[in-house]
Amino acid sequence: MSGLLRTARLQLVPADPVYAGRVADFFARNAAHLAPWEPRRAQLSDPLTQQLALEQLARAFADGTGWRWLLLPAGDASRVIGSVALNNVVRGFHHSANLGYALDEQAQGRGLMQEAVQAVIDTAFGADPFRLHRIQAGVRPENARSLALLERLGFRRIGLAEDYLLIDGAWRDHLLFERINRDF
Repeated sequence: MSGLLRTARLQLVPADPVYAGRVADFFARNAAHLAPWEPRRAQLSDPLTQQLALEQLARAFADGTGWRWLLLPAGDASRVIGSVALNNVVRGFHHSANLGYALDEQAQGRGLMQEAVQAVIDTAFGADPFRLHRIQAGVRPENARSLALLERLGFRRIGLAEDYLLIDGAWRDHLLFERINRDF
């Protein structure tokens, strides 16, 4: 399974250690931009840290326990501009995963994340080895861009999770959303 996805303007490549330097550069460029939305993680802009993380993510991709795609502009593999992930994959009677995503500050406002997440949803709700029934997402209530994205993509709000994640040094509430694969 290659896992490579293509859209009109993007290539979504499965996480792979060969991209460690480019992912480290993404986090270095976007540290301030992502700080209000992402958990604090040490040394994200360090290529060695990214290599180790990408090795784990590549194993999870191969095992089917989680899938992370790196976003690259179509025709330009020199720069990572974001990622989309399906984490915490649960099988058995659930067949679900949690959606996560991040986009370079300079790439926002052009519909790129909608394009990328839609490609991931189509893949996740498609055939094996993905074939999920439910995708859930948690978003901080003040993240207007993410809230609008999930609405455009057909996610339904299911509630508020108080003190859901430790973000930027404090426990933060998140609105929870779901999208169901009615053709499962």
